[in-house]
Amino acid sequence: MKKYFFYILGLIALNTNANVTLPAIFSDHMVLQQNENVKFWGWATPNEEVTVMPSWTDKVFKVTTNSQAKWEVLVKTPKSGTSYTITVKGYNEIIINDVLIGEVWLCSGQSNMEMSASWGIDNQEQEVANANNPNIRFFRVEKSSSKYPQEHLIGKWEICTPESMLYNSAVAYYFSKKLQDNMQNLPVGLIVSAWGGTPIEIWTPENIILEDAILNEAASKHEVQEWGPIKPGKAYNAMIHPFVGYNLAGVLWYQGEANVGSSVYDRSLSALIQSWRALWQDNFPFYFVQIAPWKYGENHFGGAQVRDSQRNVLNLVKNVDMVVIDDVSTIDEIHPPNKKTVGERLANIALKKHYKKITDLVNGPLYLKVKYIENKAQLYLENNSGLYSKSKTSLFEIAGSDKVYYPAKFKIKDAYVEIFSSKVSSPKYIRYAWKNTAQSNIFNKANIPMSVFTTEEY
Repeated sequence: MKKYFFYILGLIALNTNANVTLPAIFSDHMVLQQNENVKFWGWATPNEEVTVMPSWTDKVFKVTTNSQAKWEVLVKTPKSGTSYTITVKGYNEIIINDVLIGEVWLCSGQSNMEMSASWGIDNQEQEVANANNPNIRFFRVEKSSSKYPQEHLIGKWEICTPESMLYNSAVAYYFSKKLQDNMQNLPVGLIVSAWGGTPIEIWTPENIILEDAILNEAASKHEVQEWGPIKPGKAYNAMIHPFVGYNLAGVLWYQGEANVGSSVYDRSLSALIQSWRALWQDNFPFYFVQIAPWKYGENHFGGAQVRDSQRNVLNLVKNVDMVVIDDVSTIDEIHPPNKKTVGERLANIALKKHYKKITDLVNGPLYLKVKYIENKAQLYLENNSGLYSKSKTSLFEIAGSDKVYYPAKFKIKDAYVEIFSSKVSSPKYIRYAWKNTAQSNIFNKANIPMSVFTTEEY
């Protein structure tokens, strides 16, 4: 009797076949990265044969599920195109419809990346009404957190319409439109995984934070808040990890307000960039937005320090770039409504550095070096073509070895900016716009403002 019982159990096991299932990101209206071996994955019964059949080729891609019920396979994508289908077969069949091939960008960070037109952007009514663009697709990852890395995520692909654009990232939308203006309306997929008010540590794999004493100490200083998690890795585990390996053109990042007060944000951002690249096994471009000037309470310099830390990352990590937005923000609004300029500046960087489509100057002036000659400082800048000041007000300060800063005068010369003060006879340090609410007034010929900086280490 016992032998017969186990025989029946064996028959049941042999005939109980799990359906092939896919992550939510492999679904109708998806966008795949063009001209790459893109990774597909999913789940099925262990040792089950799964076939992937894309409509752009006659080739059939076959794979066998492993003992953990997971399978993955690389599929070669063509040059950009539209109206494809992908059929996935195991014991069941899944057909993914309306697939586009183009450029896929991950857009992450906190509220200024999350901010949609519905929050109130410039020219909102007109911009929303004109947002019919079937070659732009959003995959908005819903807010979720986890103590451990997850396999599944909550989200879906949406075609860009006035209705969907209204509730998706405005920065991401304007970025994609600018790309299309210069790349023949190619499809763009925007994976938006953002959460307002969150510190950078929750977007970084937990082990990266815990294994670095400096980062761990900085993370431990976050106070419990109502609007989101603060523990390392919590958002990464639920909102990034489930689609690690989904082929990307690059990453856009807009975050930092929740880390004002940190003196190690450059280390934190560098760690996040390098950890994501390691997970994807891809040195993809990573472009970020410098946070805007704003009233940050009692700490008069915390915001400036984070902005300067973001500038420092340009010298610490390769294939990164930064957008300065001092001129399109107001100090009374932490969510500047001019998201079009932000998205387009990010796109211009991508068009020049990643896609090689334009040759224009796309960056603002950046601190390069300083020379001290007698009682004056000579400031040398990158991206200094056509340098000019929009007002006579000076945002420069100068200090001697005592590090006591005084307002300084400046003169824009052909090769450098001369900085001086009658109160400092032997200058050793200079800084610019070193205040939470300071808005740059020095621009180059591209009408992009100069970044805050200090020559003093902190």
